[in-house]
Amino acid sequence: MKISAINGYNTTRPNFTSKKGEYENPISRKTEKGLAIWGSIGGSALAGATAAGISTLFIKSGSAHRALKLGGIGTLVGLGVLALTLPAKLYDTSVKAFTREKEMDVFTRDRELKSNIMEEVNNEVKDEDVDLDTKINHYTTVQMANNGNGMLIKGAN
Repeated sequence: MKISAINGYNTTRPNFTSKKGEYENPISRKTEKGLAIWGSIGGSALAGATAAGISTLFIKSGSAHRALKLGGIGTLVGLGVLALTLPAKLYDTSVKAFTREKEMDVFTRDRELKSNIMEEVNNEVKDEDVDLDTKINHYTTVQMANNGNGMLIKGAN
């Protein structure tokens, strides 16, 4: 049985670095705030439309200025819902965006450190002046730390 690579498999990974090569966090507080505002506006518009629809049951179809009354009721309910929900939603969004931003910072810094350590171990493996036992020792130490397999206790040489 022969094991080969899977062809046609897309292995694109997100790039969190800018053109300068420095770290760029993909979480944007401005975008999160905008999405919260639009979500709250949509919810309040839905609540206003629902209130206008329900008020059609109470306002007779032959009354004067029926559409104006229904629109006014819907607008008032929509603005009321917006005034009550928007501040809480903005606060909640800012807290969650801050938390996600910090989590992404920790994640990318961790990946960056692991990449640097593996690069150093790889350079050490390629170096002919370093003996084989040291190469194996460093590689296993990095792999155990990477996999989280307990503590590695080394004896003094």
